[in-house]
Parts: sequence; structure tokens; C-alpha cells
Amino acid sequence: MSAAFDRQIRPVYDALETGSNKSAVLACNKLLKKQPNNNLVKALKALALVRQQKVEESLVLCDEVLSVKPTDDAVLTAMMHVLRNLGRQTDIISMYDNAYKQQPNNEDLAMNVFHANVRTGNWKAAQQVATRMHKQFQEDRYLFWSIYSAVLQARDTSTPPALRPVLYKLAHRLVSTASNPSYHSADRLYVHLLILRELELYDEALSILDTEIGKAICDTSLTCDEMRRGIKKLKGLVKEEGELAQSRVVDKKDRNWLEFLSVLDATFWDVASTSEPTEEARESCKQHIMQTHNLFQQIADSDGLKDRSGMLALLELEHRARQHGFSSDASRILALSEKYFMHFGDKACCVEDLAPYIAFESDDLAKWTSFLETNKSFATASDVQRGLNVLKLIRWNLSTSELTSESESARAAEYVQTYLECLPYGKSLPDTALQPADDLAILAGHALVSAWSHSKDESHLYSAVAILEYASGVSKQSYRIRLLLIRIYHLLGAPSLALEHYRLMNIKQVQADTLSHLVLSRATTFSLSPLGDITYMSECMDSSQIYMSNSQETAEFIVRAFNMEKYTQISEFIEFEDRLDNSLQRDLMKVEHVRMRLTHETINSDLVDMELIELKFIFDRLHHDNRDFEVIPNYQPRCSPSFNEQTMPFQKVLGAKWLAAFLKIYIKVFQQASDLNDIVEDKLLIGDRPKPSNDPDNLLPLNERLAKRTPEEDAAELTAEEQAFYEYATALSTWLGPYHDYARPPPSALLAEATKLNDYKAGHPLKALAAPSNVAAANGNGHAKKDEEPPVVTEPPEIVSKFFDGASPHATPLWFSSDSSPVDIKARFEAAMDDSRLAPELLHIATIAQEAFIVFATESIRFKPASVVKVNKFGGLSQSLKDIRGKASEVLKGISTQLLQLAEQTATAETRRSFVEASRSIQASSGFDHDYVLNVAKRVTDARKDIYEDGENPYYPNGGAGGGGGYMSGGGSQFNSPSGQARQRSSVAQSLRPLTIKQVYSATQAHTDAEWMLEENELGHITVVAQVMEIKKQTTNSVYTIEDGSGRIEARHWVDSTMEDDEDPDQIIETAYVRILGGIKSFGNKRYINTSHIRLCKDPSEFYFHVIESVYCKKLADKGLTSPVQGDVKPNIAELNGASAYTAPAHNVSTDQYTHLAPLEKSIVTFMVSQPPNDEGIHVGAIARAVGGSAASISAALDKLMDEGHVYTTLDESHYALSL
Repeated sequence: MSAAFDRQIRPVYDALETGSNKSAVLACNKLLKKQPNNNLVKALKALALVRQQKVEESLVLCDEVLSVKPTDDAVLTAMMHVLRNLGRQTDIISMYDNAYKQQPNNEDLAMNVFHANVRTGNWKAAQQVATRMHKQFQEDRYLFWSIYSAVLQARDTSTPPALRPVLYKLAHRLVSTASNPSYHSADRLYVHLLILRELELYDEALSILDTEIGKAICDTSLTCDEMRRGIKKLKGLVKEEGELAQSRVVDKKDRNWLEFLSVLDATFWDVASTSEPTEEARESCKQHIMQTHNLFQQIADSDGLKDRSGMLALLELEHRARQHGFSSDASRILALSEKYFMHFGDKACCVEDLAPYIAFESDDLAKWTSFLETNKSFATASDVQRGLNVLKLIRWNLSTSELTSESESARAAEYVQTYLECLPYGKSLPDTALQPADDLAILAGHALVSAWSHSKDESHLYSAVAILEYASGVSKQSYRIRLLLIRIYHLLGAPSLALEHYRLMNIKQVQADTLSHLVLSRATTFSLSPLGDITYMSECMDSSQIYMSNSQETAEFIVRAFNMEKYTQISEFIEFEDRLDNSLQRDLMKVEHVRMRLTHETINSDLVDMELIELKFIFDRLHHDNRDFEVIPNYQPRCSPSFNEQTMPFQKVLGAKWLAAFLKIYIKVFQQASDLNDIVEDKLLIGDRPKPSNDPDNLLPLNERLAKRTPEEDAAELTAEEQAFYEYATALSTWLGPYHDYARPPPSALLAEATKLNDYKAGHPLKALAAPSNVAAANGNGHAKKDEEPPVVTEPPEIVSKFFDGASPHATPLWFSSDSSPVDIKARFEAAMDDSRLAPELLHIATIAQEAFIVFATESIRFKPASVVKVNKFGGLSQSLKDIRGKASEVLKGISTQLLQLAEQTATAETRRSFVEASRSIQASSGFDHDYVLNVAKRVTDARKDIYEDGENPYYPNGGAGGGGGYMSGGGSQFNSPSGQARQRSSVAQSLRPLTIKQVYSATQAHTDAEWMLEENELGHITVVAQVMEIKKQTTNSVYTIEDGSGRIEARHWVDSTMEDDEDPDQIIETAYVRILGGIKSFGNKRYINTSHIRLCKDPSEFYFHVIESVYCKKLADKGLTSPVQGDVKPNIAELNGASAYTAPAHNVSTDQYTHLAPLEKSIVTFMVSQPPNDEGIHVGAIARAVGGSAASISAALDKLMDEGHVYTTLDESHYALSL
């Protein structure tokens, strides 16, 4: 690279590093004008484009660069980043491989080929490349790269079992012939031992380990020492390992617990190694027990209070002796436990250490409890931890008869009283420190939840919330308290408060995978996304960042580990990457996000196709469950369910079966709603397909796998309502399947349309989308002609037609839950209301009802256009769908009304008073008093009211218009682009402005991503009244050419956006006047109206009224409101919104300095001065429309102004700004 070119390309790199991708594209465009064939500039431009999400344009440049097979390092590096962002890892390997073939002596290229294969887990190719590198460059590192690649290939689940021993033998031969022995480094020795262990060459491995170097390495490397310990165990040398561990414990004072376990394993090896030990073996074992006991007693005596290993080992020795029948002293465990508590009862780990050994009964339990009671004291700060451990250990051994609602309430009151008394001990601690009494509040929460589980009285949960909220305020960093609050708030139906505490825990990195289940399991139940509140959807996206980081960064860690020869870390990185890539929680979140997205966004082909492809990828995975449930504190008695089990939502743990059920539902629904098939999908897929798992089921065809059912397994994880929904969705898909298959356009037509669309976007046809030569013929309505007869229309299955019916007292319900109650959705909801169920149960039933409606809407959207019904002779089908839609609307309306009534009853003075009274027994005189609890009550009841109240609109969308399901606000429609948007959108974006077609063409856009502006005012939605001049109907959309006397423009109306209240497209004919609602769009250099609604004008005066309205709005925009609002008259909200949107400040700059300019140049400058400040400049098109003149004259005038320094370009060569 020359110095001159380096100076020219530097601004591009700077822009990319700072994230200024638009500036980078602009700089690349300038360089490409001078050097159109420069591959580095093309690669950098492609990188900037892909970061701007302009994938189509980036793909064109990628294909151009890859076609020349570059070898320059800068080009290869830039292309690697581009292809990685596009998910085309295979192309990265091919690119580097081609470069290496052209320059076979280039070691850097060879390493890049190896690294590219490592990133994708292509171990076979990596091993071959590394072998070639070792032969060519004679470096030992490359030999071990080859060896370990062979090992990783053997351990890969996709490798056939018969091939694995061959690969290990190959690796053994290579490591045995290495010029330098493996024990020159700990990591190489680890690889050698790993190979020997897999080949069961234990003697050879032990001979290496017995050398001085081997012993020295094991003393300093924990991984090699662990490997040594495992090999000895596999060899059966457990006693020898025990003797070595004993020498380490005694001579080297090693207190590693693994060494103590090795001694214990050796002690019981004579009887543990066989199922039927002989008497001689038992006698030998008894002698070893005595020797080991003396050893551990000696260690415990010598260590005293410094280390607890000896005391704990004595407990474990006695525990194992009892298991094998060697213990004769029944009270020995009790004595050891008491002694352990006296030594280490003031340590936080005491309870976890003793829990496995203190399952006492009868007399021993009484003695143990009495002993603990005598040691219970909270008199000083140093006594708090010991007193806490006493309470926890006593609680652990409570019997079932002692666990009643009354007794647990009394214990909770005792815990709270003690907690408040101990708070002063932590008064001087900083806010970042934990309070010593925190666990007392946690114990109180456990006792109150236990009381609720026995009585189902919500007042106990109110008390638990009150004390835990108080404790979280005192100890702000106690995540354990917040975990309890999250669970209890979900039980009470206050998800906003649960989410608040979850966020205060400040979850980071991989914790998003292990802990996000706390708030995102069945998050759709609590989501308000249909109303524009996308909090839970955003939480799903935020929690998914770890998976994106994993896919981008972990592969780089593996590459670095290879470079530094840290072989002990490579397998861990690979396992980490695999567990995150195939995380169960990741895909549970994805399904929840899809469920919420369908309630929030427009259901169109883009959404359906994209989600279908991704869900099919997920369906092929073999999942790992990384969720952490153990982090939730559990101080419930051992005879009782854990706190996690007691507070589990719906008493069902989401798992792989739940995920599989919902994947089957939505894959089938999206399959039928989509026009994609495997051929089209392969053509349109940009990145590489993920590696399929080795599950034998994946070999079956997709439809067979979708049809497989295991009702017994489903019942373990699905609620009764979810099972009913599963049956309903399956029956619906089966019923509508033949009609979808008949009406779906052929693949050739779809590929032709996709090719045309990509030509529009990228300006070039993509290689993957070669236009098919045999596009099916279409009739005048844009529908492909079919030779076969349409399928006979049948009645819907009973399970579908009656899903939304309310079961009468004498009717037989469609489904039954485990308690034989009907799961018919309306009857189930009414039964839950009658039983005064907890809020989550009511919301869950309502959510399932809503989801069933959305699935129905998605499945039936293809059959809504009258043209589709007419062409395919689906009149009977359309009527059946209309009947079901009507019934569903009525049921959802009823649910909506009942939820609204419930909301009105939730946050009242009476409910707050009940909340305060419930916790009266645990309130104190100061701090945690009536006023504090009342504030908590207000927050809880308001949160519960919000979820009921905001959940009211959603269940009855569009006043029963039947346009779709979901939590919609104010007459929006799920199938229109204007609806389902966030409430935070500006009033301008939500406003509707009448325009003439001339005004549509007068609107300007600073750049492709900017908002449309008309005379300095932002445009939201627009409406136009005009005469239809021409109609072109296609498979997915209809194009209307319209004219209103001021101009002519195209209006594109997508089939997906057709609503029940829209005009029948077949009734709109040429020469008719129509009213169109939508937004301005630009495709290439052509402007059109993206239409959301279109209807005939039935009143002849509507056109004239629209013209007058357009003039009035223009004057209003220019001058604002003519007079202030006076008196009690309410202002017209639409006018005020319009006025605020139409009043923008203009430049206040003198034009005297431009008087010497030519008339055209002066006109350009005057126009630019009059525009509002904008860093992105003014488009040349806006200038041309404002000043008039030919394109050549305006271009020449702008060039002259640039030469004189009056203007300069901004985003690109088409945007200009004044040099003020």
C-alpha cells in the first residue's frame, strides 16, 4: 500500500472505528470514483454497509471481491469481518484457502486458514491444515495443533463412533514421534495423558506421571493432577492414590478437600469395589476405618479453629461407615455434629456443611434441638451468625406435624422481631455491605410462604412482601432477598415490581442465561407489549446479548488458546460455546419473544418468514439447561417442598418438552401462513445453516417430527390451558393445511418476486437469486392458474369451532384438567374467577385465549382477501372463518370486561387496609410500622391493578372487528403498519395529515433512514383522495395508479394489510374515487404511497372537502393556530398536534454576502438559508424542486458554489450544506 493511498484510506478506517458508517460509505464512494476496481475499498464499503443493515448492497460487493480471490492481507481481514457479520463462515474458509493456495509459502495465510476452521469447529480440515503446516514450516507448535485437532474431532458428537479410536491412535502416533517430549509443558503433557486415557493405555500414562518431571508438573498444574487422579482410579489404584493423598495431607499440610475424599475412597475401597464383599474384605475395611479415623482426629486436633477439613472429614467418615454398616455407635453422628457446631457454628457455611448429616429422628432429634436452643443468642454482634445458624438448623428438622399455617406465622413473627432487634448491629456498615441480620428476614419470608402454601391465604404473602421490602431497603446489595421478592411478586400478579428487583440485581454477562428465567419464564402472561409497552420484549433482547457475544467472541478465545498452546482451556471454551449456543433458556426466551411480538407488530410475510426459519433452526438443536435454581435460597424443612418448588409459577417447570410443544405449534402455523418452502428458503438464506444435532429424530422429515406427540410428557410441563391450546392449534393447522397448499403461489413466482425486490434494493441481481425462467402464468388478479380442482371445503373440527364456546352446565367439556374441571377457555376463566384464583392464573387463561385468537388470525390471513376466496372457490371456508372470528371476539370481550371489573376492585382503600392488617402481627413501633407497610400496599395494589387494567383492552381488539388478536390500543389493527407501535412515539408520527399528490412529491427526505419532511415539518401518516387510473393486482399486493389533478402517483396495498373494515378490493375499479391512508415510501428513485387502508369515496363532496382540508392544514402549518384557546373550550387535539409539528424554526442568516452570485446560485443559497438547521444537509432533489431549472444547470451551480467555498457535501454527493 503506497503512502498516498494510505492517507486516502485512513479516513475510512477512522470512520469505521468510531462507528460512523455513513461517513465511511461516503469516503469509499469518493475513492471508488477514482479507483473503481480497488478491492480493499469495496471490502471496507461492504463492512460499513452491513453495519448499517444494508445487507443486499453489501452482498453485491462481497461477491465482487470474492470472485477475484484476493490475497492482500488488508482485503482478507476486512472481508473476514464482513462475512462474519453475514454469518458466512464457510466463505471465510474458502477465501483464506484460495489465498493460501496462491501463496503456499505464506505462513500467516496458513495460520488464517487454520484459525478459520477452528472458529467453525471444522476439526478435520483444521487437523489437515496443521499437519501441512508442520511439514512445511517445521514447528512443534503446529504438530500439537494437529494432534489436538484430531482429539477434538474424535470428541465431536458428529464423528461416527467407529472413527474415534482411529483418530486417537493417529494422535498417539503423532505425539509419540514428536521431536520434543510432551512433558516440556503442562498443557502438552495434558494432551498426551488425555490421549492415553482414551486409548486405555494406563500403564504408559502412569510411567510418564511417575517421572520427576511428571510429578513436578502435577504438583503445579491442577488439570494434570486431576487427570492423574482419574487415570489411577480407572486403573483401580484407588488405595495407592489414597496413600499419596494421605502423605500430602500429613507431610505437605495440603487441605484440598479432594485429597480427603481420596483418603475416604481408599478406606472403603475393599467393600465399595464389589457388590458382595467378603468377610475378609469387611474386616480389612474396618481396620482402615480405624486408621483413617485416627488420622482425621489428629488433623482436627492440630488444626483447631484454623481449618474445618478434619472435622468435616470425621463426619463424612462416620456417614459412610453407617452406609456400609460399620458404625456401632448410634449417637456418634450427633456428637460429631455438636462438636462441629461448637467449633464452626459462627461461620456462614455451617448449615450447608452439616445438612447432609443431621437427618435425626426421635431421641437424637430432641437432643439435637435442645443443644441448639442452648446456643441460641443474639446478645452481641458476634453472636448473630451463630444464632442464625441455630434457627436454620432447627427449621431444617421440623416435622410435617409442626408445619401448619398458624405455627409458621408464629415463627415468622419471631424471626421478624429478632431481625428488627439485630438491625442496629449493622448500622455503621456502608450501603454496599450486607447486613448481618439479612438471613433473619429471609427466614421470615420462608415461613410466611410456607404458611401460604398450607392455607392459600394471600395475607401471608402480603406480610412476606412487607418485611422483605423493608429488608431490601436496609440491605440494598442483598440479591437473595430480591430473589424471594421476585418469586412472591409473580405469585401476587405484580410483575412490574418483580422486574424492578431483577434489574436492581444488575445481572451481567452469562448470568443473563442462568438467571433470566426468574422474570422471563412465561413472560407473555405479564407482557403489555400489545399496548406499546415493550418492557418484556426489550428484556428478552437485552438478555440475548450474551448469546451474540458468545457467537462472536468465544471462537476468538479458542483461537488465542491455540496460539498460546493453552490446550487445557480449549475444551472448556468449546463446551462453554456449545452450552450457550444450545441453551434451553435462550430458546425459551426466543419463543416468548415470538409470542409477544405477534401481539405487538404487524403480522406480515416478513415477520412470518423470518421467525419460521429461526424456529426451524431451534427445533433441530439438542439443548443444555444452564438455568440456576439453586441460587434461590431455601431454608424450608427437609420434609417440605423447597421455596423454589412452592413458588414455581403454575407449579410447572418450563423445560425441553414445553419448548418442543410451542415450537411445533408456531412452526406449523408459520409454515402454513408463509409462502416459503425448502427450495425458496435455501435460495433466500444468506448465512450458513447451523450445525444440526445428532439426535436421531432429526433424520426424520420435518412434518413427521412436528406430528409426533407424547401427551404424558407434555402434561409434565404444560398447564391444562396450554395443553388445550396445543390441541386447538394442531387441529386448526390440520384443517386449514390443504387450503393453504392449494392457494400458496408456486416457488418460481416467489423467486421471481424476490429477485425483482433485490434488484430494486441492491441495484444488481444477486447470484443466489437467479431469476427463474419458468414463472407460472397468472390471471388478471395476479393469482397463478391451477389445473387441479380446489380441495372440498369441510366444516371446522369441533375442537376448533368450540374452543371459544362457554360450556353449559349440561355440556360435555372438550378437555379436562387433572382435577376434571373443564378447560374450555371461557368456562375455565369463569371457574377461575369463581374460585378467586391468584392473578397469574387468571392472566394465564386470558393470555392463552388471546394467543389462540392470534394463531387463528395468522392461519386465516391468507383467506381474507376476497380475490383469493373467489379465485380458489373458498366461499364456504371464508364463512366458517368468519363465524369462528365472531365467537372469539365475543369471548375475548367478556374476558376483557371481567378483567376491568377486577382492576377496579384491586387498588382500593379496602384492599390496602387488608394488606396492612395482614402484616399487623409483624409490624414494629418505628421504621417498619403502619405507614411503611401502607406505602408497600399502595405499590403492590397499584401494580396488580395495572396488569389487570392494561390487560383489559388487549383481549378485545378493535371493538370486535376481528382483525387480529392482541393487546391493541385505540382502534389499531394488528394487520396495519400504523398500529401496534410504542406509546412513546411522537405526536407527529401518530398524527394523520391530508395531502395532495403534489405535496407528496414536494416532501423531502434528508437520507434513506430519515423522516419525510414537508416545508420544514415532519410527516407521520398521510391521507389522499384521488381517482383510480389503473389497477395492477399481484399475488402479495395491489398497485393503484391514482390522480387528483395535482399529480399522479402509485399506491401499493399489501394483501397482508387487508382488514375486515377495508373495502373489498374487487369493488374498487378504474375511474372510481378512493381515500387512501398510509405513508410515503421511496424505492430506488421512485416514490409511492405504502397503503394501510383504502376505501371507496361514496360522497361526491369528499374529494372537495379533502382539498379544502389540505389547504387548511398547510396554512395552519405555516402560521400556527389563529387564536389561543379561551375559556373552558377544549382545544382540538389533532390541530394542536399538527400545529406543534408544523412550526419549525428557520435560519436567521443574512444573505447580503451572496449578492454577487449569479441568479441561479443565489436562489440556491437563499433556499438553503431558509431551511432549518440539519447536520445531514439538503438533498439536491429538494433544491431542484425549490429553485427550478435543469439538472445540468443546478449541478453546475452547485459545483461552482463548492469551488468558491459556499457549500460542501455531507452524507454523499447528493447532500449539501452551507459553509456558515
